[in-house]
Parts: sequence; structure tokens; C-alpha cells
Amino acid sequence: MAQQGEPRRGRARDGELGAAVARAQEGDETAFAAAYRIVHPGLLGYLRGLVGEEAEDVASDAWLEIARDLGRFRGDGAGFRGWTATIARHRALDHLRRRRTRPRPAALEEDLLELPGPHSAQDEALEALSSRYALRLLATLPRDQAEAVLLRVVVGLDGPAAARVLGKRPGAVRTATHRGLKRLARQLAADGVTREGPGTLGESE
Repeated sequence: MAQQGEPRRGRARDGELGAAVARAQEGDETAFAAAYRIVHPGLLGYLRGLVGEEAEDVASDAWLEIARDLGRFRGDGAGFRGWTATIARHRALDHLRRRRTRPRPAALEEDLLELPGPHSAQDEALEALSSRYALRLLATLPRDQAEAVLLRVVVGLDGPAAARVLGKRPGAVRTATHRGLKRLARQLAADGVTREGPGTLGESE
């Protein structure tokens, strides 16, 4: 049974992604480019949540490793999405260690924060936000909640895949995601943001 708020945006193209990865493993450079186009936006959004403006550099390092180790990957499109997120997270953590800074939610690519269709009040409230405002709210969450929301919503991983990336139990990730979305929903309600409300929040920046 699908979990409440389970991301479908990322998974919708996993069949296409799996086929592209299989061809790329046989040396098809065009197929690798196709896989890159499918995965990279969500991966970059996730990295922006961890390292902010340096996400592009970290993403480049991650893709170099992904290309190098592509032949070792075994799995389908969804598995590839999780595998690349794990590599990206390791590169981000290495980067943050070099900066002697703990991972923290930062700015996300504003056009990446798309949630699935309305399954709950949290989903509807988040969909009503302008992205910049949503990202400012996301940056206020505890790290475990913010990263769980990033992986589930931005990268498009399901609960078990996000748990593998984070090295946590699926139940813990589901709880962190649920708490994070509820916390965001409470803040949105306090700010008077609804699905019918104005979509111009954050434009004053």
C-alpha cells in the first residue's frame, strides 16, 4: 500500500531510466546522457539542501564517480536513483567535513520542489507555496526531517530507498518525513497560506 505523501513524480520515469542505464552500461553515451537528464535535477536539488551554493561542484564530483562505477551498478531505475543519491550524499558529507561544517538544509533549486497530488492537508498547503518561501521553511526543520523530506520529495525516493541512503530504518525515515511535513503545514497554517491563497509569497526577495 502506498504511504501517504509517497512521491510519484520521480518514480514516473523509472522505467525509462532503467532502460537508459542498461544501455549506458553497454557503452551507449546517448543513453547515459538521458539517464543524467532524468536524475540530475532531483540530485542537484538534494545537494543544494546539503551544501547550498556549492552543489554544482559536488554534483560534478558525484557524476564523475557515477560514470566511473556505472558498470558495477545492479538494479532498476528506482535503484539507480537511490544509488546516485547515496554517492552524492557521500560526496556532500566529504565536502562538509572539509569545511568543518555540519550538513544543514540550505537553499534548494526553486523549480524542483514539486510535491505529488494532494493526499493530505500537508500536501495541499505545500503545493500552495511559492518555492522560495517553502525552501525557507524547509531550512528551519531539524536535519533528519529536512533530509528525509529532500530525499522523498525532491529526489523522488520511496521510504526504503531513502532509508538506505541515510543508513536508517524505513520507519524512522517515514516518521521524519511525516513530522517534517506536519511541521511545515503548521507553519503554513500560522502564516495563513492555503491552496486558494496567493502564490506570490517570497517574491519580495
